[in-house]
Amino acid sequence: MTIVIHHNSACGTSRNVLAIIKASGETPVVIDYLETGWTRPQLLALFAAADLTPRNALRVKRSPAEELGLLDPAVSDETLIAAMIEHPVLVNRPIVCTPKGVRLCRPSELVLDLLDRLPPGPMTKEDGTPLIDAKGNRVG
Repeated sequence: MTIVIHHNSACGTSRNVLAIIKASGETPVVIDYLETGWTRPQLLALFAAADLTPRNALRVKRSPAEELGLLDPAVSDETLIAAMIEHPVLVNRPIVCTPKGVRLCRPSELVLDLLDRLPPGPMTKEDGTPLIDAKGNRVG
């Protein structure tokens, strides 16, 4: 199975999702979107596949969204997309693509639904929150 993760290594949620994917036995294609940036067609395709609007995908915390005036609900989707292309950090992450679907994996356990098999347990997030118990079952 081919898995693609649009990843930011500075983000704990993104690191958790990458760890879960690798623990499941998969070797994902990791795209550092802060380095590679976004294209308009790429964002439109990802948002459509993940059933997201640009507003839903906008990263508000620790991003320039407020300074750029993007929090106003009157700001158009086109304006948001243009800002996301100019400032890749404005796109919330991680976005994971698998044959089972595309999803913004916040919280990180949402990635479990996109995998063919769960990682062996026990497994926790970086903060110690349990994800998989010792018997290999999802927690929570």
